[in-house]
Amino acid sequence: MGSPTDTPSAAGEPADESRPPAAGPVTQLVTAVVVVALGATALTGALNLGVGSPAEPGPGTWPALVSAALTVLGVLLAARARHMDDAERFTRTGLHVLVAVGSMVAFVALVGVIGFEIPATLLAFFWLRVLGRESRRTSAAVSLGLTVVLYVLFVGALEVTVPHLF
Repeated sequence: MGSPTDTPSAAGEPADESRPPAAGPVTQLVTAVVVVALGATALTGALNLGVGSPAEPGPGTWPALVSAALTVLGVLLAARARHMDDAERFTRTGLHVLVAVGSMVAFVALVGVIGFEIPATLLAFFWLRVLGRESRRTSAAVSLGLTVVLYVLFVGALEVTVPHLF
């Protein structure tokens, strides 16, 4: 007789004890509603920016396209919510996602005040050290290197108008 990990799941694959339990249809539906709400809110903001025309796209063109796609995918997810069994139930490890999103919100709040160099370095260091559990040395080196590459790419090469110190 095989071990519990050899028992096939509903999809015909061996069960994995290290994987969190599957989410139910209610969780799937709630997730879909959140995705639709996020997409619709972002689409409203993008339309307020102005989408322009195909010949002369406005500042809201790409955000509108991405938001519309997000909204459509959320609707499709809602339609399939009762038939999906591959999503995982939210567990304690899902808090990492919330911490990552929170750190991005802090990044966005700081960029307008002190430029992107310091927040970008701190965000990368936080993600590498805290969320990724990398060493201090690796986190510091990669964070500083990434910030330099971003600066050279966006400010130097592409001449993107972003708040920066230098």
